[in-house]
Amino acid sequence: MKANVAGIIGALASVALTAAIAAGQSQATPPSSQSQAAQQPAQMPASPEANPADVSSQDAILKALYDVISGPAGQKRDWNRMRSLFLPGAKMIPTGPRPGGGFGARMLNVDDYVSRADSLFEKEGFFENEVARRVDEWGHIAQVFSTYESRHVKGEKPFARGINAILLHNDGKRWWIAAIMWEAERPDQPLSERMLKSPEKKQP
Repeated sequence: MKANVAGIIGALASVALTAAIAAGQSQATPPSSQSQAAQQPAQMPASPEANPADVSSQDAILKALYDVISGPAGQKRDWNRMRSLFLPGAKMIPTGPRPGGGFGARMLNVDDYVSRADSLFEKEGFFENEVARRVDEWGHIAQVFSTYESRHVKGEKPFARGINAILLHNDGKRWWIAAIMWEAERPDQPLSERMLKSPEKKQP
């Protein structure tokens, strides 16, 4: 689901939060009320209803995530399915080296990702799959290191590999993606053998 494809993600300013103020209201509202209003978080749009099969388990939601962004050139992706996997306000955070040196991260929301990926996927195929997974879980949260491979055509040599660090939440009814941060493999930072193999599951 990636923006490791060149050109998917450009620099993006933070989403601005605006509030409508009725004419003359700012003069009549006491300073303490203004301060309280400023501290209220903006209401996030609700996510589309998910297919229960996509969010019933960690395996299911990760499979759906990779599936929804993959397809041949010109194939329209089901972006509402994509949105249904994420908590409202969820973040997608590509990281990597900056042209001027050092490393950086860009804070995107799901629609930011969609607006960039959609035009690119019109022109070229993009298939991404998981090759290994490491999970830490406690209570209703899980932290997943998902090793990925990206291809333009199924079966060809991957043009990119890397790690998707995925934060999951279970609300008691379903799984949600709260955030994804990813970084691509580079010659000076190859994936270790440990990250290319899932740990063996313990026998009950």
